[in-house]
Amino acid sequence: MSDKYILDGHNPVGCDDVLAWGRWFESHRSERIVKQENIGDFRVSTVFLGLDHQYGDGPPLLFETMVFSRDGGGEEQERCSTWDQAVAMHDRLAQPYRDAKP
Repeated sequence: MSDKYILDGHNPVGCDDVLAWGRWFESHRSERIVKQENIGDFRVSTVFLGLDHQYGDGPPLLFETMVFSRDGGGEEQERCSTWDQAVAMHDRLAQPYRDAKP
């Protein structure tokens, strides 16, 4: 099984050719962004990683949401397997910051 993936629309597809993967990854920067938003002093960013970050049993972890504070520190981080899960994960992690925004 491949540890490198590209997107076909919103669907991750394994890619065993490292050169093809690298070309796709470089030329599809905006397509790798699931969702990003600034909320007060925080930035919530959800992206397609292109590499499986599952270090054990289970489905490939290909998407990541991170919450950064204004000073650049990582506040929270989670990973998931699909685009739809990534959208839901982003909204779940962003909501407390939205609720706290003055």
